[in-house]
Amino acid sequence: MKKKNARLWPVLAGLLLGLLAARAAAETPMRIVVSVPGPRNISYLPIDLIRKIGADRAEGAEVHLRQVGGGAVALQEMMMRNSDFTVAGLPAAMSLRANGVKVATLAAVNDQPLFVLMVRSDLRGKVKRVADLKGRTVGVNTSSLNSKTTSQQLAELVLRNAGVPMDGVRIVAAGQSWDEQSSLLKSRAADAIMGDEPFASRLRDEGAVFFLANLADPRTTASIPGAGFLHAALEAREDLVDQEPKKVERMVRILRRTLEWMARHTPEEIVARLEIGDPVERKYLLANLKRHPRLYSPDGRFSTRQLMETDHFFRATSPDAAKGFSLEGMVVDTWAGRKP
Repeated sequence: MKKKNARLWPVLAGLLLGLLAARAAAETPMRIVVSVPGPRNISYLPIDLIRKIGADRAEGAEVHLRQVGGGAVALQEMMMRNSDFTVAGLPAAMSLRANGVKVATLAAVNDQPLFVLMVRSDLRGKVKRVADLKGRTVGVNTSSLNSKTTSQQLAELVLRNAGVPMDGVRIVAAGQSWDEQSSLLKSRAADAIMGDEPFASRLRDEGAVFFLANLADPRTTASIPGAGFLHAALEAREDLVDQEPKKVERMVRILRRTLEWMARHTPEEIVARLEIGDPVERKYLLANLKRHPRLYSPDGRFSTRQLMETDHFFRATSPDAAKGFSLEGMVVDTWAGRKP
């Protein structure tokens, strides 16, 4: 009997260790890294909120952010495997895909794009229309070698529509945060920026800039093909989608949980959760959230109509890159779903 028990002990010990290891694995949150422009750029605000509201913990994960100066750089971080996912402008991801890089888009973040072409106030008498930017320096969100940011695509389209060729202006990187964009203008390193809210409104109210074009203004959108495009979206490498579908599913659930939380809460509650120390930053973020109530997707689902607008926008901004390109070929709506 003693010999039989002696033989059983190693087996029981092995089973116990296996159960303990399985339990530890189940309790260890899945680590997910997301590259995103920011910090606290209004288009990408849901990503800043994920950990603040515990949306990742609720799904058994721990989300870590890598914040960079533009959507193209965020995408590059993901393709270099420094992050699992990125939230960036869908047109920027389309630019990357058109250059042969296998990137897929998984869920919608925005429902309304917000871009402002702002000009330094000291140029008010000299720059009265977009055509007057010829020969000047224009800042855009930071692009990469194989992907143009949505900001740059939009700036080039607006300039081209005004008769300004691309060799007629100097394009510089403006980043995608308050510090980067405000410093570029206040140092006079750029004459204008195709920039972001809430930074644009704050610069205008401080007397640093005036608005030349604004995607929140119907007078601007009337002249822009596909102006209702999907801006921020969740993207991943195609190999991650194929090889780790459970991780992809979990990240989509985290994003959808965050967007649904935002849809149920007031702008004041959203800003409070972000715990922003700077009262001026809080003020302008709150004002913009109130001014643009349909800024975010309420549930992460793709809109067929919006995807068509996005395709129209990309073909207008990047006609050469769009040849033979299919947006539907990079949309994976398996987990987010779709609406008309």
